[in-house]
Amino acid sequence: MISFLLMVNKQGQTRLSSYYHWMSMAERVALESEIIRKCLSRSELQCSFLEYRGFKVVYRRYASLFFIVGTKADLDAGPGGENNENELGLLEFIHTLVETMDKWAGSICELDIMYQLEQVHFLLDEMVMNGYIVETNKSNILRPIDLIERESRKDEGMFR
Repeated sequence: MISFLLMVNKQGQTRLSSYYHWMSMAERVALESEIIRKCLSRSELQCSFLEYRGFKVVYRRYASLFFIVGTKADLDAGPGGENNENELGLLEFIHTLVETMDKWAGSICELDIMYQLEQVHFLLDEMVMNGYIVETNKSNILRPIDLIERESRKDEGMFR
């Protein structure tokens, strides 16, 4: 189960964060800063997986953005349960997310995320629900976003 997803620039500024289980704001801030610092300080020769505070963290860098996914053991596993998330599957999820964003916005960059944050959240919500990946087909993910954009361009559209 995915616990959180972060999109961070090379300076360590969070551009998007999405949490799938409850954490207090103080916990989020502390966790984000520590994980971001750990991921950014690692060299390109090091592995893209790390364990931190009970989270299995998988990250990947695309151009100037780091995509960071944190997972924890399922609630069904009980306290102290083992985290059986597949790290390579999460890397593939990150890659699919980036490809989908590229298809939607051309070549995705930090500014696209900053200025179209609502659409990026919508795109992410189409892919992940309650911490579980529910859709990976790019066409199915982008169809609702395209419909909203088409409707908003109409003069008498309901999204004016």
